[in-house]
Amino acid sequence: MTLETIDIVIVAGYALALLGIALAVSREPKGHQKDTEDYFLAGRALPWWAIGASLIASNISAEQIVGQSGQGFAIGIAIAAYEWQAAIVLLIVAKYFLPIFLKRKIYTMPQFLDQRYGHGVKNLMSVYWVALYTAVNLTGVLWLGGLTISSLTGWEVVYSMMALAGFASLYSLYGGLKAVALTDIIQVVILVLGGLAITWFALDALPADGAVAGLGYLMGEMPGHFEMILDEGDNGYDQLPGIWTLLGGLWVLHFSYWGFNQYIIQRALGAESLTEAQKGLAFASFLKLLIPFIVVIPGIAAVILAQQGMLDNAALIDRPDETYGALMGFAPAGLRGLVFAALIAAVVSSLASMMNSISTIFTMDLYRSARPDRSENHYVTVGRGSAFGAMIIALFLAEPFQGSFKSAFQTVQEYTGFIAPGVVVVFLLGFFDKRSNAVGAFTALLGSVALNFALKFGAPDLEFIIRIWIVFVVSLAAAAVVSRVTEAPDEERIVKLGDIAFMTNTLFNTLAAITIAILVGLYVILW
Repeated sequence: MTLETIDIVIVAGYALALLGIALAVSREPKGHQKDTEDYFLAGRALPWWAIGASLIASNISAEQIVGQSGQGFAIGIAIAAYEWQAAIVLLIVAKYFLPIFLKRKIYTMPQFLDQRYGHGVKNLMSVYWVALYTAVNLTGVLWLGGLTISSLTGWEVVYSMMALAGFASLYSLYGGLKAVALTDIIQVVILVLGGLAITWFALDALPADGAVAGLGYLMGEMPGHFEMILDEGDNGYDQLPGIWTLLGGLWVLHFSYWGFNQYIIQRALGAESLTEAQKGLAFASFLKLLIPFIVVIPGIAAVILAQQGMLDNAALIDRPDETYGALMGFAPAGLRGLVFAALIAAVVSSLASMMNSISTIFTMDLYRSARPDRSENHYVTVGRGSAFGAMIIALFLAEPFQGSFKSAFQTVQEYTGFIAPGVVVVFLLGFFDKRSNAVGAFTALLGSVALNFALKFGAPDLEFIIRIWIVFVVSLAAAAVVSRVTEAPDEERIVKLGDIAFMTNTLFNTLAAITIAILVGLYVILW
């Protein structure tokens, strides 16, 4: 399958329009030079709709679109737990965590750790996050995006990855977070339209009377692929172990990602007010409900299509990450270009967001600490250079690292999981435990990695989600105990919750109630 002329025109038009808009919104008023707050936090002036759209566009990349379609093919709707449970976490983060972050006017997550625990904890986490974003997240998005583009264009995967990296760099390096966040509004519209198109064409190709009937046919033919809670022995139980997806470590991964991840939370830090930030996260929470319908459902439909010989069944079983690329062939010329543009939108948005987060942490938490006497313009230049350097490193690592795994989506979860329990422990105790200190924080962070490795290799049959939960509970207890048998933290480091307002407005509460009600209904229907 290849792109036709009309598809290429659509994709090229999208790329030029996006680049032009990014450059236009990045221009500063005459006489104003872009400083670190402008570049890294969009001048703290982002409205709620830009925050919500940017959160979703940054999160939904090739890792989700390509990876979760593949997991939908292999496992079914149960993989939607990664999306639907995240909707709840976003609401909790908005109500209880954002007020603390915005009260302290921080640029980065390591900066909060510096204020709460000191330089040592901050430096450890800064290095970890820069390494993780570069070696795991950037490589995962590049690899999956490159695979899909290669299947459509016939280009070598490495050239496809280079094109994606170059396009993302063109507009993100100049404009910073403002360019990324405001263009993400366009990205999210294209992403949803393109995703809905693929879902429609995949369902329409089933032996039923149209796409709507196709969904009913699919649920009737593959009831096992429409169960949120898997039984022991089901395919995918090792990744999503039944009721433990609701009671165990998946929540730890969600809080680490949505609550304490610079790549995500940076949009909220750039809000013009706490209320705008909270509305933005509530908007993103609602949008999260839609994602499985445009990425997982097509993957499930691909099972039937492969069984009927319309797709290469053997190839998809061996490499489920190729499912979405294969499904794009069902879209007619023209619409295929829109779908292709949607995929590019998802990939470059995530790449740009990761680059901006890497540059923010490297510049503000590592470089600026070592060289505190430089100009604002100098730090912006360093930020651009570090982002570009990270992208070059990721291009070299992507194929040898991600190409060796069957599922890039699960690979990202696995590597993130080594440190996620410690990260969640450190932040939660930092917020709500006045006795928590730097020694306890180091105990949680280093102990999380050590215990994860011990259980992974010492108990290889233990399900990933359960392992993460065990590590979290042990790390939490260890950090609390160690903090209490060592010196108490200085008074100025403690988070004074009495000075922080945790109230939310009527709009936020209404959106939260609607989202929770829909989620309960989905789980009841698909249990």
